[in-house]
Amino acid sequence: MKFTIDGFRTWKNKSITLLGMSGVGKTHLSMLLRSNNWFHYSGDYRIGTRYLDEPIMDLIKQQAMQTPFLRELLRRDWIHIRNNIKVNDLGPVLSFVGKLGNPELGGVPLEEFSRRQALYRRAEIAAMQDVPEFIRKAHDIYGYDNFVNDVGGSLCELDEPSVIDLLVEHSLILYIRVTEQAEEEALIRRAQSSPKPLYYRPEFLAEQLQQYLDLNSLEYAAQVDPDDFCSWVFPRLFHSRVPRYEAIARPHGYTVTSHEVAMVRDEQDFLDLLENAIARKADE
Repeated sequence: MKFTIDGFRTWKNKSITLLGMSGVGKTHLSMLLRSNNWFHYSGDYRIGTRYLDEPIMDLIKQQAMQTPFLRELLRRDWIHIRNNIKVNDLGPVLSFVGKLGNPELGGVPLEEFSRRQALYRRAEIAAMQDVPEFIRKAHDIYGYDNFVNDVGGSLCELDEPSVIDLLVEHSLILYIRVTEQAEEEALIRRAQSSPKPLYYRPEFLAEQLQQYLDLNSLEYAAQVDPDDFCSWVFPRLFHSRVPRYEAIARPHGYTVTSHEVAMVRDEQDFLDLLENAIARKADE
């Protein structure tokens, strides 16, 4: 959606999609707006509770069945296992995605890792396709006037133009860009200090994995240290995603900086931020 400042101010039921790398402030803004009576749609929460719920449960049960005591309880239906995914704690989703590498170090073999990556991609696409319906539900069922779509950092990796078209049709795209070198370095350091499972485009993963193997004189993925690979690949992933985000935001949305987002303290600050972004776009 495109706006003038006056058009934005008179937009009765605002719907905003927040786009950017994990760690730039999307969830910070979403939680702030949630406390100001905005409906918070978390793409990752929807993925975990709707589209990956069964695969996650299958993985948990597969692990539990390896323990004789739990195996007997499960086979006799004497116990019930369920996910406990929360908007601010997506542990089961991260555990399912896993980290590529040596199983003895907690890694996931390449073939299985690729299968889970494909499942995650399909789940993220489906979760984004649900956004228009949840905009309706937010207003008609739950009584919220405004809606914020907190998308995962991998949205730009999906290579599914119809998803972007759908979000553009039903929401204002706000891209949060890291512009200062110090902020970029801090974000990368945080990610490297606590490596987390991530989604990678298949072509990117194949290229980077081969480079990692060559640099470390390894022959195959099962020799890879999972945490070391995640730390090593993250800066490369970060820099590969930036032009992809910008390719979405330039024609379809508005851009603010992570520094500007960090200054937002309440709903009015956020609305002012959006108006400034709209004004900047108009001057380009």
